[in-house]
Amino acid sequence: MGIHLVGGGWPPEDDGAVYREFLSEAAELALQEGRLDGPRVAIVLVRDGDAPETYAALQAALDAITEFEPVPVLSPEGVAINPAALAGVHGILVWGGLTPAYRDSVDPAFDEIRRQVSAGVPYLGFSAGAAIASERAILGGWKIGEVPVAPQEASEDLEEITLGEGIGLIDLAVDVHAAQWGTLSRLIAATEAGLTESGVAIDEHTALIVGDGTLRVVGRGSVWTVTHDNGGVRVATMGEMGEMSEGEH
Repeated sequence: MGIHLVGGGWPPEDDGAVYREFLSEAAELALQEGRLDGPRVAIVLVRDGDAPETYAALQAALDAITEFEPVPVLSPEGVAINPAALAGVHGILVWGGLTPAYRDSVDPAFDEIRRQVSAGVPYLGFSAGAAIASERAILGGWKIGEVPVAPQEASEDLEEITLGEGIGLIDLAVDVHAAQWGTLSRLIAATEAGLTESGVAIDEHTALIVGDGTLRVVGRGSVWTVTHDNGGVRVATMGEMGEMSEGEH
């Protein structure tokens, strides 16, 4: 089963390409357990004010792709989710919003999420849910010291680029809304400054799928990889067919 990291993009503007494989994996797991009426999928939202409306819109979009039983796990910002709410599910979907708030509210469930993913439960992180999937999560920020390195609008209410403990499903740092919000420059700057060794920046309407030791991209955008290389920073893009092109910063 895979780890599906979606770079954002709402509402869906395709046939559900970035969600379809995740839902298929959850359905397969449910069938293996003898369940015939669709998988149980936890939908985790950490939002103030609009969580019920966002949940309903997301459920409707996913219902258009396949039949499943949603398990709502809704929390306002600043309130921890109950790990027990994730028990017995066949897929875990962590949605988007303010990344630091997601990190804090989902933190008590990190161990449970890791345990379930290790046992074969697929995980899909959307925007903030993708960012916090890594061991060291990029929580936000738009400056290093006094130097602006990313658009302030993408700061997640943080000034200095800030990393924190994530779920630990992958060892790469993850940034999202890459081409659309200009966050690729944040990942480049964070890597160049030694805040992270390497990472990926994912475009909207695009998913990086990690499974069985392979990396694949689905959707209409690109995944940008950033690594240290010979004293510089190397940037590569990987499109849907897995083709990569590289350049050095």
